[in-house]
Amino acid sequence: MGKVAVMTDSNSGITQAQAKELGIVVLPMPFTIQGETFYEDINLTQKEFYTKLQGDIDIATSQPEAGKLIDIWNQLLENYDEVVHIPMSSGLSSSCETAVVLSREYEGKVQVVNNQRISVTQRQSVLDALEMAKAGWDAEKIREKLEATKFESSIYIMVDTLKYLKKGGRITPAAAAIGTILNLKPVLQIQGERLDAFAKARSVKHAKRIMLDAMKKDIETRFHSMEEAGTLRLQLAYTGEPEVVKEFKKEAEAQFPGYDIFVAPLSLSVACHIGEGAVAIACANAQIV
Repeated sequence: MGKVAVMTDSNSGITQAQAKELGIVVLPMPFTIQGETFYEDINLTQKEFYTKLQGDIDIATSQPEAGKLIDIWNQLLENYDEVVHIPMSSGLSSSCETAVVLSREYEGKVQVVNNQRISVTQRQSVLDALEMAKAGWDAEKIREKLEATKFESSIYIMVDTLKYLKKGGRITPAAAAIGTILNLKPVLQIQGERLDAFAKARSVKHAKRIMLDAMKKDIETRFHSMEEAGTLRLQLAYTGEPEVVKEFKKEAEAQFPGYDIFVAPLSLSVACHIGEGAVAIACANAQIV
C-alpha cells in the first residue's frame, strides 16, 4: 500500500506549527482586508485579526488560489503516492467544490473529502485520516470513510454580539437592534453543511445552559453508542481572547465528567461572521482503525 499524505486548511484550527508536529500540510485561508490579501497564521495572527475586526475595517473571506492548491498537491506527490485533502464544509465555502473539480485531473491520486465539517470537528477528521493512513488505508478508502461518518459530529455556538450577523445580512438591522436592547444571545448550530439558528437566549448564562443541554441530548440519543464505545470526543472553541471560554470549560467538565475536553480558537472564517466573545461546544466520533 502506498504512502498517503494528509492535508487540510486553516479552518481546522490546526496551526502551521502544529501541522509540522503532525506531519501534515495546512493550507492557509486568505482574507481581504482593505484591498490587501492576508493569510491566516502566515501574515495574519489571531490577535491582528481581532484588532482589525474591532476597528470596523472591511474583512472578507475568500477561497485559496487554485494554483496554490495545485502546487501543494504536486509537491506532495513527489514524496507520496496519494493525497487526502480535508477542506472546510462545502456548505460554508465554495473552496471544497473547487478542490473537488481540480482533483479530477489527478486520476484518483488526490481525494478531496467533503464531510461538511469545520473547526474542531474538521480537526478530528484530520486526526482520523492520519490514523487510517498509518494503518495502510488508501486515499479513496479514507475519503469514503470520512464522508460516510460526516454526521457523527455536532456543534453549538453562542454569539455574543449581533453586529456581525447584521453586517453579513444573516439578520435584519431591526432584529439586531431589538436583540441588542433585549441582550439576546443567539445560539447557532452546525449539523452537517449549514450554519443555522438553534435558539435565542436571554443571557450568556442562559445560552451556555442551552448549549450544554443540547449537547447532552445529542450524546444521549444520536451518539449514545459512540459514548459507550469510548470513541466520542468533546471539544470547546471560542473567538477572541481565551478567557471567554475558561468558565464554560469548567461547566462542561462538570456536565460531562470523564471527558478530556479539547479547547481551541474558532476558525477566523467563522469569526468574520460572528465576531468576538463567541463560545462553542462540539463533539465528534473518532474513527478507530
